[in-house]
Amino acid sequence: MASMIKFENIFKRYPETGDVLKNVSFELRQGEIAFLTGHSGAGKSTILKLIGLMERATRGDIVLDGQKLSTIKERHVPYVRRKLGFIYQDYKLSPDRTVFDNVALPLVIAGYGHHEVSRRVRAALDKVGLLGKERKFPVGLSGGEQQRVGIARAVVNKPPMIIADEPTGNLDPELSTEIMALFEQFQNVGVTILIASHDISLIERMNHRVLRLNRGELVAG
Repeated sequence: MASMIKFENIFKRYPETGDVLKNVSFELRQGEIAFLTGHSGAGKSTILKLIGLMERATRGDIVLDGQKLSTIKERHVPYVRRKLGFIYQDYKLSPDRTVFDNVALPLVIAGYGHHEVSRRVRAALDKVGLLGKERKFPVGLSGGEQQRVGIARAVVNKPPMIIADEPTGNLDPELSTEIMALFEQFQNVGVTILIASHDISLIERMNHRVLRLNRGELVAG
């Protein structure tokens, strides 16, 4: 399988706190699921921000789908981000938009036509079991349903990689297992998924690779 994301001796330093990542190297291949875990402040969020080009590495190379991120100019960042689907703990849904419009947003931004937007949104909602709830607003959905909307929005553009930041943090164990089953469905069609999580019981239940950070260093994975 081809490499999807590769960290090569990555350091990230902030003037006020020093090195938050120290010589981090790992590689995820196409269709691989991995958990990223570690204590609060270990560097999990920084790794996700580096992949999403919200931050830049101080030293080292990150290669996403064959592209060196250090060579990407700011004006090209939005195009690189289209290779990524982002899923958040607090869902980040627009309360004044319907389920359909929340999921459609990445396609509208990318300039897809109305017919293609409609087709893709319905397909994404079907995948997460929410077809028929297109016209509802987030306030009328349960937490698990809102996270499914967030997942549909992340995959509607068919990105080759998903980054999930504590995606089950607000969900009970049963719903967490359902969300992980969805991720495994995407894995089965070749999507690479990196899940930042401190939910040790969930990580232990799932038979996936674990990247463990401790004080900015990768100590397992």
